[in-house]
Amino acid sequence: MDAVEPLALIIDGRTLDFALEDDIKLTFLELATYCKAVICCRVSPLQKALVVKLVRRNVRESVTLAIGDGANDVGMIQAAHVGVGISGQEGLQAARSADFAIAQFRFLRKLLLIHGGWAYARMSKLILYSFYKNITLYLIQMWFAVNNGFSAQTLFETWSSVSSYNVAWAVFQPIVLGIFDQYVSARMLDRYPQLYHLGQKSQFYNHKVFFSWFLNSVYHSLFIFYAWMFVLGEGVLTGNGLLQDNWSWGEMVYTTVLCTIGWKAVLVVDTWVKFTWVAIFGSVAAFLVLFPLYSLVGPLFISPELLGINQPMFQSPVFWFGILLIPIAANLRDLVWKYMKRTYFPHSYHIIQEVHKYNIPDYRPRMEWFRKAVHKVRMIQRLKRSRGFAFSQMESGQAGLIRVYDTTRRKPRG
Repeated sequence: MDAVEPLALIIDGRTLDFALEDDIKLTFLELATYCKAVICCRVSPLQKALVVKLVRRNVRESVTLAIGDGANDVGMIQAAHVGVGISGQEGLQAARSADFAIAQFRFLRKLLLIHGGWAYARMSKLILYSFYKNITLYLIQMWFAVNNGFSAQTLFETWSSVSSYNVAWAVFQPIVLGIFDQYVSARMLDRYPQLYHLGQKSQFYNHKVFFSWFLNSVYHSLFIFYAWMFVLGEGVLTGNGLLQDNWSWGEMVYTTVLCTIGWKAVLVVDTWVKFTWVAIFGSVAAFLVLFPLYSLVGPLFISPELLGINQPMFQSPVFWFGILLIPIAANLRDLVWKYMKRTYFPHSYHIIQEVHKYNIPDYRPRMEWFRKAVHKVRMIQRLKRSRGFAFSQMESGQAGLIRVYDTTRRKPRG
């Protein structure tokens, strides 16, 4: 596709019947890919769908989009990866069969550049963060198994920690990332359409990014587990002279995991709304409030291992200093890497974020609009200079009357 010529291919429906035959359709596709634009005119609904399927099946890594406003576009819309229907005067058949429905064709720009860019960035963060938080927690179980000789002893209590992790304590962080986050504002995405290439180049989600998040989760799990082993050592005395048991240690580690993934969400989020504050910091606060209550009621029914855990856990200054310092120390590497990346190896959207934050004036879009306006004025002037008439083959006496009138002469005044 790098050798695309500034040419356009125009083909009608009758010719397209021959071009879509099995023996020459790949030749037709190869010719079409060398052109900058391909126009198929006067084609049937079946031909529209066949052209889309031809591109989708034979062009590697292609993402097709079909847009239409009538019932004859339904097949084409359903054959494409992404279908966009226009709810217009021709009915709602296209809009009902499409993935997205818009009112006018001009809204396609906003759908692709703004909402498409946001959706790609949000889904990338949602997937990466979901893998990160689960790997971070459950790898700690593996490090614990390595240190206890694979005795099948678990570190975390089942109901308040493991089962409720993706249901209550770590569920809202990825939700706010996937719904409310905006890596660049709508105004900047519309002003700089070049940012659309970030999705085409898979810059937010690829194998390199995925494995970097995976390694980061491995690092955080190792750091949290062995940091608590170093702090507790052979055991820390509680206020009543006893040592911290396995379950109090596990809940300390679990609380540290919640704080660590919370600070990680703080580093990756780009847009802060009230739901973001509640989801990130409210999840940790809710656990610190509800877990002591559960540890009082749970041992009576399904969690006998939590009996008497409140006093050695919440009255220990080691616990409070641990959940404050260990998550910050674990995310310190992420903070330094983010600073280095934005300062010395910035991407295009990093620059746009700073342009928007500090309101830096950029006159290049205005210069582009001015150039287009001048070009439009010149084209209008050329059209005014060139005049002509088109007549049918059955000319009547009116043709001679029109030719008599000279439109190049200026009309008399008065």
